[in-house]
Amino acid sequence: MDTNTESDTKTNTDPTTNVDSATPRDTETPADVADTLDAAALDREAAARSGIYAMLATLFDEPDKALYDRLASGAVNETCAELVAASGLDVTPPDLTVAEDHETICARFNDLFTIGYAEYTDRTDGSLHSDGPPVSLYGSSYRPDASWNDVNLDLARAYDYFGLTVDQSARDNHDYLPYQLEFAGYLARREADSSPDAGRARLDFHDRHLHVVADGLAERMADERGTGLYGELAAFLGRFVTADQTALAERFEGGGG
Repeated sequence: MDTNTESDTKTNTDPTTNVDSATPRDTETPADVADTLDAAALDREAAARSGIYAMLATLFDEPDKALYDRLASGAVNETCAELVAASGLDVTPPDLTVAEDHETICARFNDLFTIGYAEYTDRTDGSLHSDGPPVSLYGSSYRPDASWNDVNLDLARAYDYFGLTVDQSARDNHDYLPYQLEFAGYLARREADSSPDAGRARLDFHDRHLHVVADGLAERMADERGTGLYGELAAFLGRFVTADQTALAERFEGGGG
């Protein structure tokens, strides 16, 4: 998702990725992120939350070698802890250290999120039963109350309202979790820069979409064994989204989300 609209090209707050390469940065801290915005009007807690969502969007994808090196060195773990501490939310940060090699991490990602299962139920007529991967990264999978079309159309309208687009050459489903995380980070970035509608928009997005997939993903991952890094990420996503949604609800509605 391209979250750098024309009006936002000077206010990127992603502490984990370079704008051009989507590979982890080495030097940015929460203070550096804050300094890229208008310091006089900056909401530093919202800026930190934006950075966390951007980091999660990057990590819920198969890691390239550059990202793996940052994970293995402990740099991602350190940056995440700093951002959580700056977010104003009472959330325990995840343990994002890894001991496995790059190939093992990639294999675990694929086993959990991309490789399905199929078996012949009746070889006499060729009947084939197939399932998707053990854990879905698509929000509609956690919405039995709504159709795939309704979920994706609602998200497309939300993205379009803020002038954002999905890179359909990569994935064309608007409910893909990293896209939703990028959108949450974008809204938090706008809030950090004093956009009057961004906080309420993020609360609405939580209520309608993100909290559903975050809770569903955390529950489904808890049923899997040997999830490693991705189990940590899923559990953290669940508690971070809950804390962010609750804080926004208390501010705008005077109660929990």
